[in-house]
Amino acid sequence: MTEVAVMNGGNNLIPIEDTVEEFNEFQTVTERYYTPRFCVDVGGNKGEDQCILFHSNRICLVTLASSHPVLQHNKEIKKIDFQVSANVDRMKNKVSGKGKHGAQFLQPNSPLCYIECKDGSKYTVESCIKGKLVEMNDALIADPKLLINKPDAEGYIAIVLPNITNSDQQKEELLTLEEYYDVLKKRNSCS
Repeated sequence: MTEVAVMNGGNNLIPIEDTVEEFNEFQTVTERYYTPRFCVDVGGNKGEDQCILFHSNRICLVTLASSHPVLQHNKEIKKIDFQVSANVDRMKNKVSGKGKHGAQFLQPNSPLCYIECKDGSKYTVESCIKGKLVEMNDALIADPKLLINKPDAEGYIAIVLPNITNSDQQKEELLTLEEYYDVLKKRNSCS
């Protein structure tokens, strides 16, 4: 194996691997391409925080925030129910074309699904943003643990497309990562 070295100012040879900052941890696709925003105490329920991941193309992934009780307490999920009312099953959402024709239209407080845990606790996951429902993550039906193990990747709950005219405004109305951490600090100092 050939060793490569570079000269520093004092004419000393330094191994090239020592000249590059270490990359101990590479960014995930989510960290690289999505901007996280947070909605805390969703539906007026303390601690039921959600994360909306905004992509540069306006597509948003709706998922649970790390402070949500399901993730925080590593709860065992019994069932994720996408039947949000007698007439609305989010899994039956069918969209087509560039304009996402046939998509269900969501308000920020529209329920996306209900999470039922084995300890008897139940949680409502809301959209948190206004837009068209592009897709529900049907992988959660077969493997609900994705929601806990990979909440910001394969365990996302839904893909929502906000209207182009108010996408930036909706993004600004949600908490940034720093603001979210401030809320968590305040919440933890009060308990």
